[in-house]
Amino acid sequence: MVPIRSLGENHRARIAIHLKTLDAHDRYFRFGFVANDEQIDRYVNGLNFERDEIFGIYNRNLVLIAVAHLAYAPETGARPSAEFGVSVLAQARGRHYGSRLFERAMMHARNVGVSRLYVHVLSENTAMLRIARHAGATFVIDGSETEGHLTLPPATFNSQVTEMVEEHMAQANYRIKVQAKQFRHTLSSLQSAWLGTTGAEKRD
Repeated sequence: MVPIRSLGENHRARIAIHLKTLDAHDRYFRFGFVANDEQIDRYVNGLNFERDEIFGIYNRNLVLIAVAHLAYAPETGARPSAEFGVSVLAQARGRHYGSRLFERAMMHARNVGVSRLYVHVLSENTAMLRIARHAGATFVIDGSETEGHLTLPPATFNSQVTEMVEEHMAQANYRIKVQAKQFRHTLSSLQSAWLGTTGAEKRD
């Protein structure tokens, strides 16, 4: 299982770093234009963690290698909807992280009562189109842009329990990575101090 966790306010800076790590081509696919760092900062500063849902995948060094944004549309009665966006760092491609984030977003959306999920992508973004199509999305092509929509089934007891278990495991995985990084930092500091002491003794 890929440890995908919900991201809160305290992850805002790391989300910004993640998006700024994307090259011009990836920024174009993620935002529909080549966003510069200032535009990325405005986007990240405008994230509403209480309204929307942000999901992320961290590697062992606590680098945020994949991020998904599930943005909820204003409720229009009985059929609330949401829009999905995702980005994955180049070095983490080929591991199906985009697909897993899409599946996680779908599960969360249906569990909170969303009945329709939208994906707005550039028509040349074949990776995202493939992910959405595999999930059963229907597409409408309008020139250089494509809109996909997917009707979600109602939540079930199983979908709710599955999400709770996956989130709990992802949180635990994150804490382990934090502790492991702290241990490696402490060990490195001790080794540097020991080498420094040894060097001083040899000079004496």
